Order: sequence, then C-alpha cells, then structure tokens
Amino acid sequence: MSTSAPLSALRARLSAPNQALLDTVTRLAESRKIALYLVGGAVRDLFLEREQVDLDIAVEVDAIELAQALAQATDGRVVIHPSFGTASVKGALFTIDLAQTRAEEYPHPGSLPVVRPAPLEDDLARRDFTVNAMALRLTQPAAGKLIDPFGGTKDIEQRAIRVLHDRSFQDDATRMLRAARYEVRLSFEMEPGTARLLERDRAYLDTISGARLRRELLLMLYEDSPHLLLARCRELGLLRALHPALKLDAQSEQALLRAQDKRPVPWDEVCLCLLSWASSNEEVDSLTERLSLSRRHQRALHDTVKLRSLLPALEKPDLPASAVVEMLEPLSIAAIWALSLRAEKALLGERADRFLREWRHVRPFLSGRALRRFGLSEGPALGNLLRRLRAARLDGQTQRREDEIALVEKLRR
Repeated sequence: MSTSAPLSALRARLSAPNQALLDTVTRLAESRKIALYLVGGAVRDLFLEREQVDLDIAVEVDAIELAQALAQATDGRVVIHPSFGTASVKGALFTIDLAQTRAEEYPHPGSLPVVRPAPLEDDLARRDFTVNAMALRLTQPAAGKLIDPFGGTKDIEQRAIRVLHDRSFQDDATRMLRAARYEVRLSFEMEPGTARLLERDRAYLDTISGARLRRELLLMLYEDSPHLLLARCRELGLLRALHPALKLDAQSEQALLRAQDKRPVPWDEVCLCLLSWASSNEEVDSLTERLSLSRRHQRALHDTVKLRSLLPALEKPDLPASAVVEMLEPLSIAAIWALSLRAEKALLGERADRFLREWRHVRPFLSGRALRRFGLSEGPALGNLLRRLRAARLDGQTQRREDEIALVEKLRR
C-alpha cells in the first residue's frame, strides 16, 4: 500500500456500512476536538492489503462518552468495559471498538497487567510486536498521518515478527504463542533476536494460568492452517511447554490437513483428541488440570483413550456393522472423528467414517409405539427388541418394515 494515501486505502477495504460508520465517528470526534487513531493489527492489515480491516479505534480521552454518542447517532448498541476504558458499538451491519489509550505494568511475570490512562505513544509501547505498534490518525488536522515509533512498516516490508523489548515474553509469555500464530497467518518469520528471546524465555509459559493458555490454544486451532501452526509450535518447543501430552505426530498432522476444507464439529475437541492421541488417562487428567479444560474436552480425551483400546476389536474383518455401532456409540463424536481422520488401516477409517456419516443415524422401521400395538408393554423387553431390530437393519437382515414385522413375530414365537 502506498503510504501517501492510507485513508483512501482504508475506505476501499471497508464495507459501505463501515464506511458510513467511520464518517460518523470521525465527525463526532472532530466536533469534540478529539483525535481518533486506527491502531494495532488494523494498521498492519491495511499495509498488508488484506481484504478486511477491522475498525479498532483509540482515543486519548475517555472513549465511553464517544461510544455512547456514536450508538445514539447510528441506532447501535453500546457495550462498555469501564475498568479498561473500552467500548464496542454494534449495529445490524457493523461493529466498531473504541478504547482509551493506556499504559500497562506487569507486577510479576505471567500476571495480568495493571493499566492506567496514558498518551498514544505509551499505548503503542505496550503492544506485543512492532507490526502491531502503529497508529493511523483519522481526524483533522493531520488526518492520514502514520505514527510508527518502533519501525513496524520496515518489519512489514521484511516480513518480520519483532518484540518491542527484551522482557516482552517474560511480561506475557502468551506472546510466544501469538508470535507463532502471526508467523503462519501472515507468512512472516521471527527475526533472529526475537527467536533467541523465545528460546530463552519459553519456560515462562509456566507462569500463565491454565485458562489463558487454553484460550490461546483454542484460537490456534481455529486459524486457517492449524496443521502448519501446530507444526511450527512443535518446532519451537511450545507444544511441549504447554503440556507434554500435546504431541503432533505425522499422522495427526496429516489428519488436520485432510480436515482443512470441511472441519468436523466439534472442531476444537477433534484437534485436542488428535494432539493427545497417545495419552493415558493419567496424562489426560494432568492436561485437563493444567489447561483448565472443560468437561466436554475432558470427556473427549478420555474417550480417545477408550477408543484406542478398542482398535484390535474394530479391526476384525468379519465384524458386523451393528457391533461397530455398539462399540462406538457410547464414545464422544470428537474421538471417533479423530480416528476417522488419522486411521492408518483403511478398514478402521472406513468403519469410523460410516459410523459418523451413516450407521449412527440408522433406526428401526418400527417405533416403540408400533411395537406396543403388537401387545408389548414398556420395559426392558421393548428396549431390547428395538435394539435387536436396529442391529438387524444395520447388518442388512431387514430391508423394509415388513421384514421387521416378520422378525418380531419370529422372536415372539
């Protein structure tokens, strides 16, 4: 992007509703003699000519009053976070984030920062990387002026990820995970000094709470190329630093690649099952505790352990479909998706895939109500008969309703 016309470039990447929104917030700010700045990753994405640029706006005064005025002018809804001096205004077709510029101090490594209002220069100095530490002035006078105190534009040209100071990863070790994320997302590379700092400070991930690490990990799983990102984290030693149970072997890496275009739901559970495929129940419990994983994640991981113990039985050539369903149905769908995606043997993959796409949805032609018309009452016998009818249909022993009626009569005799 030419630096001579950044505002024109910005408008070209905004939808019509967001263009109107930008005009409105600029007019409101100028009438109040407030300077507005586009900040952070939005400026980076503008210079990278990415298709979409978010409206992340900073002001050097209280942003809440301006957000309230903007919501009133646009019939939007304002969401306020007073402790951080930030607010979001949301409408049917737009979203804009407004924040008061602030400085941050970290009482100790891994702690959440203590924030205070501060000038724009201090706000940029608290950022993670140089490419995210730029601002573009939106209001007159000097609209279109770029503020780049740390050389972010130069690093964009060199496609480099660079921290702002030597203690950056110690202050907030999650920046290591974000560095890897930006490398893969933007096709950038950590410059040598930053890479050395990551190597030196990797152990500081131990200072971060499980909840924060979980959020960062889940964000990685929903990137466009999670297989590349996780492979990069493995190369940097970050996966093991999160927890030793997280291992990306060649099969799981290929499984993630195969699922790239159509990600099975629940995707984050599937990814965690692939990453901890070889783990024991004890390792799963340890991983769950360290990353503060939810119950659904914990269940999926324990079911993956159970599923691995069933593989010898699932590999038997003459195993009927009903037996496959009986073994797989009690387990988490995510664990079965993981098997389907990474199965080395064609038979295993085919059976897991057919269960997911076909067999688990099969039901008998006859319902419980229909069976009661045969004189059967509610109870275990009725449930057993329904299961028997389902197994017969799965195994091709019945093809239509009349076949099931004949089978019911035979079983009753």
